[in-house]
Amino acid sequence: MIFIHNEHNTDPHLNLALEEYALRNFDHDYDYLLFYINSPSIIIGRNQNTLEEINHEYVEDNEINVVRRISGGGAVYHDTGNLNFSFITNYDKKNLNNFRKFTSPIIRVLQSLGVNAELQGRNDIVANDRKISGNAQYSTVKRMFSHGTLLFDTDLAEVSKALDVKMNKIESKGHKSVRSRVANISEFLTEEMNIHTFREKLLEGLYKDREKFETYHLTNSEWDAVYELKEKKYSQWDWNFGKSPKFNIQRERRFDIGEIDLRLDVAKGYIKNLKIYGDFFGNKPIKQLEDHLQGARYHRQDLSQRLKDVDIEQYFGMISKANFLELLYGSDK
Repeated sequence: MIFIHNEHNTDPHLNLALEEYALRNFDHDYDYLLFYINSPSIIIGRNQNTLEEINHEYVEDNEINVVRRISGGGAVYHDTGNLNFSFITNYDKKNLNNFRKFTSPIIRVLQSLGVNAELQGRNDIVANDRKISGNAQYSTVKRMFSHGTLLFDTDLAEVSKALDVKMNKIESKGHKSVRSRVANISEFLTEEMNIHTFREKLLEGLYKDREKFETYHLTNSEWDAVYELKEKKYSQWDWNFGKSPKFNIQRERRFDIGEIDLRLDVAKGYIKNLKIYGDFFGNKPIKQLEDHLQGARYHRQDLSQRLKDVDIEQYFGMISKANFLELLYGSDK
């Protein structure tokens, strides 16, 4: 595994562009590890409705960056007290949504530093039942990455101020506040250190049993390509916020795989527009499913027929077609 040096950049637009560029362009014969620290920002999941996930006024007043990533999952707050990691590997179906495989090395190093860390739920690392890391994945046909946050010394008060948490998410966690469920890794360490020392110790621990360790520095031409991707995608309002279509039907439900929020514009009995939001983890682009259902008669039998040959799990993870159809239209009882 080769470590990619991001040259200590803290621009979230640039770091996400670097991650995607490495995924799509670096040599497929190697696995890569990327670390990056972002200036204050909210990183939005690929399928989320940005304006419904953030405290817009607070974000603007405090000049907090808002950037959409290409992986699924929920919105997270980053600042210079948070270390992000990304494992870039070849695509393997067995590794998709297998967060245990990619978090195990991180957990092993955290435990060696005195942190009682473990994987809990679908994608969280916790210490003493408090969340210290959230994880997400993205895959292409040939490559994938599994990345996550490591709350080291984050300003936890900013998390609840910057993120406009929906009530159903809070209630599903037993009505606990966001701040009470998260913690900083620095609280559990047996020795004092700053985030830069923590980064080095984590890197040393991950490579401890490897014979060869290599750090890769991008060439000037590669950085030019990363900056171009940043400007054309990650700095664009359309990518980070997007336009919410008009709708006259909203149906949402929280499943084990996350929340699915459907917005439908139904006119004269037909779906004229459909937008699917949520913090689920899927493999295929959700727009494919949106386009497939657009134009269908909004009738249970017709929708069932339209979904007949669709592998729903490719878009959302482990959810049955019957459950999705019930959310889309309602029960057949």
